[in-house]
Amino acid sequence: MRTDEVNSKLNEHELVSIIMPAYNCEEFISETIESVINQTYKNWELIVIDDCSTDNTKEKILEMLKQDKRIFYKCLKENSGAAIARNTAVNLAKGKYIAFLDSDDLWRNEKLHKQLNFMKENNYYFSSTNYNKIDEDGNDLDRVVTTPFKRDYNYLLKSCPGNSTVIYNAEKLGKFNIPNIKKRNDYVMWLSVIKESKWLYGLNETLSSHRIRQGAISSNKKSLVGYHWKVYRDIENLSIIKSCYLVLYWIFATVFKLR
Repeated sequence: MRTDEVNSKLNEHELVSIIMPAYNCEEFISETIESVINQTYKNWELIVIDDCSTDNTKEKILEMLKQDKRIFYKCLKENSGAAIARNTAVNLAKGKYIAFLDSDDLWRNEKLHKQLNFMKENNYYFSSTNYNKIDEDGNDLDRVVTTPFKRDYNYLLKSCPGNSTVIYNAEKLGKFNIPNIKKRNDYVMWLSVIKESKWLYGLNETLSSHRIRQGAISSNKKSLVGYHWKVYRDIENLSIIKSCYLVLYWIFATVFKLR
């Protein structure tokens, strides 16, 4: 579909800031950045925060920066974790909208255009989309994770959107910094955003691909149980009973591949 075929209320002068923490992702980051460069919506800035990678991630990013000056690169002074990298990028963002893309995931070419149009047409401030899962070589794993049309805070406690699918209107909702938690820090951000937006709206189109990597932080499901407990009890201050219920629900949903 060509850009001019999209029924759009978009103002192409509205900047989108794309947030990308990066750490030791030399194998994938060039392809990920290429998926941003190929967007049909052109008014974006990509803010890549390198968390002191020890491989050739920096060199790969700088190669891509030579191709497109809309890419901004910053390396942290010390390895600090994804939450600090994400906060750093958000604080540097200049856009009306803030979008998120993990350094090994991919976007479809019309991801920004379709999702921003969805938000503009309906006056939504916080949105996500469907996404599919791919392996390390980019092969489709024949699994699509669909987004519910409408989620509130309580629904979101049980159903986290795909990080690389989310966009929110920072002009309306503001910017959000998150606690320095090693895992599930993106989830904490969505819980912060929805307290302001009230609703997360889902576009029922598959516009992003999540890469499943061996050894990736999010791949170790067992270790995430403790982080879910920390989110519910220490950050969201939920009751013990509700926290236990939510952790058990998450375990059940993970075992039976409901997420």
